[in-house]
Amino acid sequence: MKLTAVFKQVPEGYIAWVEELPGANTQGATLDEARANLPEAVEMVLEANRLLAEEALAGEIVSREPFAFALA
Repeated sequence: MKLTAVFKQVPEGYIAWVEELPGANTQGATLDEARANLPEAVEMVLEANRLLAEEALAGEIVSREPFAFALA
């Protein structure tokens, strides 16, 4: 699976986001800075989604297990 990073030049520098992951966006003064910031934005969205899921399932009987996949 491949995700798509989008970089848009704006007067302040660059904004960046991942098309397939709403909310994963960041900015930087340079293109390289925006690129470097994007992984943290993705991590923050995934962590926030995990916390929201945990809250929604609080008190429910569920099974959780690690899930890993490679991005090609």
